[in-house]
Amino acid sequence: MVMVGTCSPFFMLEKFEAYQLSKKYYWLCQELKIPRFLQDQLLRASSSIPLNLAEGSGKSSPADQRRFYAIALGSLRECQAILEIEKIEDETIKALTNKLGAILFTLSKKRP
Repeated sequence: MVMVGTCSPFFMLEKFEAYQLSKKYYWLCQELKIPRFLQDQLLRASSSIPLNLAEGSGKSSPADQRRFYAIALGSLRECQAILEIEKIEDETIKALTNKLGAILFTLSKKRP
């Protein structure tokens, strides 16, 4: 039996803003109509963001966490490049890209 409470990993992810935003980002990417070969790459990269955030959040050392958060940021930048070369001008996805990018940048940096 799995206990669901404040110590549950699912509860932690529910409260992890970057993770929640990254899921929305993935869902928006799923709706885009672009060439199939880029759609496949976009879906791989956009799904990598929440997956790396989830995995990183489970790491015990800050250095390990930052490594996964940096990978998530790299995946976001890959998505951003695909959107730019396909001239996607959707303001919702652009705003979410910028917000998520700022959060991931902060998470991936060493804290003093």
